[in-house]
Amino acid sequence: MVSLLLASSEDPASMNILTELMGIGGWGGSQEFEHGQVTRHSCGNVEALLIDDLHIWADGIDATHSLLTGSNVDEVLVLSRHVSASETPALTLHAIGVPGEFPHGEKARSGGITGTAVPPSTRFGELFRNMCIIAKEAHLENEYDLTLEATHHGPVLVAPTLYLEIGSTLEQWEDVRAARVWSKTIALCLGMSERSTKTDWDGHGSVMIGLGGGHYAPRHKAVIAESDVWVGHILANYAIVFEEEQSDTPLPQGPWAHSVRTAVESTRLAFPGGDIFAHLDRKSFKGWQRSALATLLSELGVPVLRGKQICPP
Repeated sequence: MVSLLLASSEDPASMNILTELMGIGGWGGSQEFEHGQVTRHSCGNVEALLIDDLHIWADGIDATHSLLTGSNVDEVLVLSRHVSASETPALTLHAIGVPGEFPHGEKARSGGITGTAVPPSTRFGELFRNMCIIAKEAHLENEYDLTLEATHHGPVLVAPTLYLEIGSTLEQWEDVRAARVWSKTIALCLGMSERSTKTDWDGHGSVMIGLGGGHYAPRHKAVIAESDVWVGHILANYAIVFEEEQSDTPLPQGPWAHSVRTAVESTRLAFPGGDIFAHLDRKSFKGWQRSALATLLSELGVPVLRGKQICPP
């Protein structure tokens, strides 16, 4: 089983992180394949793939890599730039998919298929918490927002996936210090470092799905940072769209239910045997919306926990 590190030559942040990763040692020589340049690490379960096209359009690259190299891809970690309207410097990560976009079944504007989500890598929480520690050790916490994001964009993959990003302008994309934070974090979490804390999913544990709030999910982020929970999909309010409350229907109309079901199902695929629970950004929902979410989640066998239950004082 291989963790595939996916980089794109079109993406300066991606190339910056890849260069720092190659500098940690233990890599063999590169080989050219039909889909890109492949380099294997001596730890035996990590491979880097450099492609020419932008990764958000690399649908099926996990299956293609397995077919051409014979490696069984267990997860994909995409090295990427981050872009934001505010141009805030950031180190961030997120799962992928567009479960909240509709009509369903169409190509989404930033990759992916509307109404679908790719299973998240089980290392979501571990990568985020270690990235924060390593960034603070590098004294970057006052220069960069250390954050995570709600699930968004492509590509369409089967293997559990996360995007690991540097934002938000060329100055940060080319910042070697930021890339080094990610290279150290990846090496630590994938067993490529003497300090390795690699923790593989063994079928047991509590797995959090975050529902509600803005794109950068501050309330969910706080819970994840202060606990040791495993992390699945995080859906912002824009992906949980309700129609107006109607008294003559058991649940309100709108694509919100499909979006939540998709996030739960995708998370369960990533964490077989896990105890899935939901954490709501309660203030971002109206009372009737919270009630509808609680009813649907109960039907799905997903309890709703508050922050104090997840991170007891």
